Amino acid sequence: MKRYALVGTGGRAGLYISAIGGQWKSTAQMVAFCDTNQTRMHYANQLLQNEGAPAVSTWPAAQFEEMIRETRPDIIIVTTMDRTHDEYIVRALHAGCDVITEKPMTIDEARALRILNAIEETGCQVRVAFNYRYAPHHSKVRELLMNNAIGEVYSVHFEWLLNTEHGADYFRRWHREKRNSGGLLVHKSTHHFDLMNFWLNSYPERVYAEGSLRFYGKENAERRGVTQFYPRAHGFAQAKEDPFALHMADNPQLKALYLDAEHEDNYYRDQSVFSDGITIEDTLSVLVKYQNQTQLSYSLNTYLPWEGLNVVFNGSRGRLEMKIVEKSYVNAGGERENEGSLESCDITVFPMFDAPWKAEFSLGEGGHGGGDNAMLADLFGEPGDDPLKRAADHRAGAMSILTGIAGNISMQQQRPVNFKEFELVARLK
Repeated sequence: MKRYALVGTGGRAGLYISAIGGQWKSTAQMVAFCDTNQTRMHYANQLLQNEGAPAVSTWPAAQFEEMIRETRPDIIIVTTMDRTHDEYIVRALHAGCDVITEKPMTIDEARALRILNAIEETGCQVRVAFNYRYAPHHSKVRELLMNNAIGEVYSVHFEWLLNTEHGADYFRRWHREKRNSGGLLVHKSTHHFDLMNFWLNSYPERVYAEGSLRFYGKENAERRGVTQFYPRAHGFAQAKEDPFALHMADNPQLKALYLDAEHEDNYYRDQSVFSDGITIEDTLSVLVKYQNQTQLSYSLNTYLPWEGLNVVFNGSRGRLEMKIVEKSYVNAGGERENEGSLESCDITVFPMFDAPWKAEFSLGEGGHGGGDNAMLADLFGEPGDDPLKRAADHRAGAMSILTGIAGNISMQQQRPVNFKEFELVARLK
């Protein structure tokens, strides 16, 4: 049985707590929690006990190494703020532990190099929790492309839509500051760029990006005629009728995780999406050239009427189209199985000289179109042979974030960015 300790007991941590305390308790055991906030660690223990597992010891972040020495975990699960991932990953590796980290692995090349150095120095492993790889529909696209359903892929158009519930949520919390998250090209699009690497079995060669803050933020709201502003939803009457406000007091989980924990760290989960201080983009377009010569046009918009994606692959023998509509959700604001779950999914293959046909696959149950459950089985169960090779290591984690990192540089310097500019790419060969 593997022993696990978890650092960062915010919203995403619940996925791992419930899995280890519940379905995978015969092969996995939680032994400790670590965080900067004791109230959240108490709530994490409640979640663990709700699964029938005993409460575990809790440790302040400053005692991370002491926690490892005292509780002897085999693997550390990192679900902290993005900009601190590398700190805990590196310290865990040097303490002799393997690591499972939430995406993105980290937010810039310097931090990624720190992780790579620690892996090389210690021989320990890092897994990145790319749940979308495991969703049956995304796996089906990988299978179809591997089997040459449309021949050699020449170009891809990939459009991801975030709606006014989920999309807005990135502008209420710590993600709204690029120093914390790397912006959405790193924090969110790492999923999409990893899928492209996974689907195409290739890595980027050159990236060009454009992005701006067009909808959220005070200045944009003023331009549209808004005159009533507030800093956060809780305690402000102006927020009561605002469809973009998050009312944590009305949600037991958000209240326990964040509202009841504010007295410890002054972290406000319900900031107004139309306030100042937002430094990330909400409207993004990216062009990518891959090593196998495939061309990608990608867009991410965060204020749309529905949630999901359109992706099309154009190849030497035809075209593949996938359209997905996902259910709306707010992180940690409802049932976990509803996060990223599907309302509809359609995959159609258009052969060049034959009739179109629908690809058959089973819709996955649970969060992220069934990806969460399948990933958890791979992480905590007894994984079997996987011809699709869905498990993601530090190399996959690094190559997915580098597309977003290159995009950030491209936006800042207004130029294409070649992957050969990154020391990390040469080190990973």
